[in-house]
Amino acid sequence: MARLAFFGSANPNMLPLRLSLLIYNVLLLPGLIFLIPGALVKMRRRGGRWSDFAQRLGVLSAERSEKISSLPKTGPRLWIHAVSVGEVGIARKLIEKLLSSRDDLSIVLTTTTPTGQAQALACEAKHPTRVAVLLNPIDFRPVVRKMLRQIAPTKLVLIEAEVWPNLVTMAKAQGIPTILANARLSYRSEKRYHQFGAVVKPIFAQLASVLTQEEEDSERWASLGPAKAAIQMTGSIKFDPDEAPISKAQLEDLSEVLRRAGLPPGSPLLLAASTHPGEEKELARVFLDLQRQVPDLGFLLAPRHVERADDVERDLIEVGLPCLRRSTVTISGHHDQPPTPCLLIDTTGELRAWQTFARVVIVGKSFLARGGQNPAEAVMSGAAVVFGPNMENFDALVRALLKHGGACQVKDLSELADACSELINQPELRVRMIENGLLALRCHQGATDRTVAVILGS
Repeated sequence: MARLAFFGSANPNMLPLRLSLLIYNVLLLPGLIFLIPGALVKMRRRGGRWSDFAQRLGVLSAERSEKISSLPKTGPRLWIHAVSVGEVGIARKLIEKLLSSRDDLSIVLTTTTPTGQAQALACEAKHPTRVAVLLNPIDFRPVVRKMLRQIAPTKLVLIEAEVWPNLVTMAKAQGIPTILANARLSYRSEKRYHQFGAVVKPIFAQLASVLTQEEEDSERWASLGPAKAAIQMTGSIKFDPDEAPISKAQLEDLSEVLRRAGLPPGSPLLLAASTHPGEEKELARVFLDLQRQVPDLGFLLAPRHVERADDVERDLIEVGLPCLRRSTVTISGHHDQPPTPCLLIDTTGELRAWQTFARVVIVGKSFLARGGQNPAEAVMSGAAVVFGPNMENFDALVRALLKHGGACQVKDLSELADACSELINQPELRVRMIENGLLALRCHQGATDRTVAVILGS
């Protein structure tokens, strides 16, 4: 009888959804058992605490429970979920607009990674009476039910691609609309979803709004279950030039760090952004090649995950490029190592500012891995941008940048040194590329305001 009640005969239109959830939840428990040990190890490596795991199970500390309880209760409350640093950056930009639009609005911001949580807590510190930060719960029905009760959101906002089946379905069942903001979908992801179309389409159909970055994203989402009326292209929040300027104080501090590291103001700088394992060693070799052409060239290296800094430093030493760590070079006091032309950025939350000092930014994960990293922030920073052949996750943006001449794509590492050399040594070429890159991003201007209008109006 319980099984018949679950499937329900009164509303046969619900049968596909219930079958999807049944398959998902049957696979979820063994999947969690298999994945949790590795996730715990990864969490510890990235600076997480064992107590954080309890929060992922919906068990909040007294301090976090009190923080949720202290939020305003009279106005709407949004639950915004962002995975890691990049998504949290988008969420923070969105939160600033949302809070300035409604004085009675409160927000619970959840994240998945320790680095993402650190950035989210900075947002909470800026808005202590209206924003609370938690780790996102695992998508297990009892845990989701408990978290929905504790957070009590009026709307659920997911950033980019985080559609959790139990969460969105249980939210809808409680009358809580789910909005997928800044949504993107690569060709590869669409193809993978279509392989399981009968399972995923009923889940995606639960979304009240899908706010996409590009028209291509809209077309791909339309084939996966959301109602056509729910899909709207609002542009990319991350590409929206309407962003608070980097503070003068931060720029002055980082300029002093460069000076103390032996890279005085005006030195030509090459920055490798959000690199992945294996890339640092190869990019260091490219830098050493370039240094023979530009003797005063400096190299800033920012790994995607700063907890890999020890491994990255060993790789650099192996190819003959000792480095200074950003964390050891402060604006006061001294650092132990003599200056070198390489500064390893082993801190978080500064990449956007560091890119403003570079003449050329190399986009990580585009040579030895697949998918690439987002080049938009580097374009907006005023640097010339170069990436490798593997930028599948940002194919629409890459095509727009290349069409306008706003970035350079090389076929492999063998072409990288020559491309960077041209851009470093030819200021006219570099300036033209920067201007073209900003032009390619212009269509995203106002994306944050459009997204806020849908969230507050839907």
